[in-house]
Amino acid sequence: ARAVGEYQPPAHPPPTVATEAEGLRLHLSSSNVTGYNNVCKHPTGRFQAQRKVDGGRVSLGLFGTAVKAAVAYAREAAKEGHTPRSDAAAAEGGSEGAPTGGGAGAVFADGAAGA
Repeated sequence: ARAVGEYQPPAHPPPTVATEAEGLRLHLSSSNVTGYNNVCKHPTGRFQAQRKVDGGRVSLGLFGTAVKAAVAYAREAAKEGHTPRSDAAAAEGGSEGAPTGGGAGAVFADGAAGA
């Protein structure tokens, strides 16, 4: 047991998010546990990318990593002319969740490159 007022580390570290992958700037979210807008963890354990169409959500597919799902969303958003906001705070946001893996060509918020 810890004394009242003693520092307690967060239950889950914030996710490590890629800011760019496959030549695309990814849509970051400091309030989503995956670290990306329009990406959620599917009950299967995979990551689902979604987009809004006529007020509803349409799945873009299931992916092995949050980065791959974020790339799928970024590709779709780019087709529609949407670009991610240039808010550096979104890359450093502290949301709960386990770190997510990147893919080849991923650039993470701390400047590290993915394998």
